[in-house]
Amino acid sequence: MTRYVVLLRGVNVGGHNNVPMATFRQLLTDLGHADVATYLQSGNAVFSSSKRSAKALAAEIEKEIDHVFGLTIPTLVLSQPRLAEVIAANPMAADDDDPKHLHVAFLSAKPKQGAASKIDAAAFVPDRFVVMGDVVYLHYPNGMGRSKLDPGTVFARMGVWSTARNWRTVNALLDLAAPNQ
Repeated sequence: MTRYVVLLRGVNVGGHNNVPMATFRQLLTDLGHADVATYLQSGNAVFSSSKRSAKALAAEIEKEIDHVFGLTIPTLVLSQPRLAEVIAANPMAADDDDPKHLHVAFLSAKPKQGAASKIDAAAFVPDRFVVMGDVVYLHYPNGMGRSKLDPGTVFARMGVWSTARNWRTVNALLDLAAPNQ
């Protein structure tokens, strides 16, 4: 069995796309997944599964969310080892010891070659980002709240959608997804 992390995009925000986490846990269990747990109310879960395709799992979960809640919710699934790689590769982790200043935007796919270079990084200073494959590492030295660097709109310019998590959440999900949990 592989441990997986599922990230739902844009749920339980401002009264929109309401997905109660207890019902979401049951949905994942009903799909045959084991050791299901959720983290916070923003669409984060971990589970164990014998299935090997993260993309197929994401598609299955999206379909079931539509069936149960009547919502189209973009969904990403990462294996626990993949999430560990993402965390280990963060080029900004040593730049700031406040986890509220670091975020990771998980992209729906790797952007086309050169797509990231079309985004004017200078327009977002002092905030900055680094695109590495299907992940964007973000640093908000003054916090994300007032930043112009909104992952949902900025990285959509690369032809992909994203769902972002702060550094504390990403690390908590890795802990929750540990194989012995």
